[in-house]
Amino acid sequence: MSDAGHPGSRLTSHDPGRGDARVEVAGEALRLLPERAAYWERARTLLVADAHFGKAASFRALGVPVPGGTTLDGLRRLDAMLAQTGARRIAFLGDYLHAREGRAPATLEALARWHDVHRDVELLLVRGNHDRGAGDPPRESGVRCVDAPLVEPPFVLAHHPTVSRDGYVIAGHLHPAAYLEGPSRQRERLHYFWIGERGMVLPAFGEFTGVAEIEAKVEDRVWVVAGGEVMEVTG
Repeated sequence: MSDAGHPGSRLTSHDPGRGDARVEVAGEALRLLPERAAYWERARTLLVADAHFGKAASFRALGVPVPGGTTLDGLRRLDAMLAQTGARRIAFLGDYLHAREGRAPATLEALARWHDVHRDVELLLVRGNHDRGAGDPPRESGVRCVDAPLVEPPFVLAHHPTVSRDGYVIAGHLHPAAYLEGPSRQRERLHYFWIGERGMVLPAFGEFTGVAEIEAKVEDRVWVVAGGEVMEVTG
């Protein structure tokens, strides 16, 4: 998304100090959270895209030396969002596990232990492309899996962004990010929520994912995650 880096663009916080941002999408109230997920208030559902649990373990299994702890960090952020919102369900919009190589015992045990603590929270996975290779999460993780798209009016929950006659699509897959240039001329990568007329793309929840710069249309809205806040790119 190049516009966010153009001179004259600015970031606007609609609720300074709170961290999240409230928007209306398809007539529904959503909260965009700095943990890089959205909360659908009426359905009491957290929408999380591209968790890619076990990605670091996948790399290490292939001999790539990368640091650990990404799965535990993601679970801590889920804890924080549940405490903040009171959500009763988490819908993962694809790519729950990164790859079959990432099904390390430590990763799967962490997911199972987390589920044991949160048995009152429904966990749902709308399968994405990585889920085909990684396989469904084990039963102990408590995740119910369905194929995309999942129609829950007025929304269509999916992994790949698309246009649907059945409703407004909320998806992931693209890992959108913007590069903003600061006063010292250093470029900072910021994940963002991309809200269009007929669909919305969530930022990648996983800490160890690639990103893509996307050319948003003038009429689209872009909300970046910066400094623990969700702020709209305006101007």
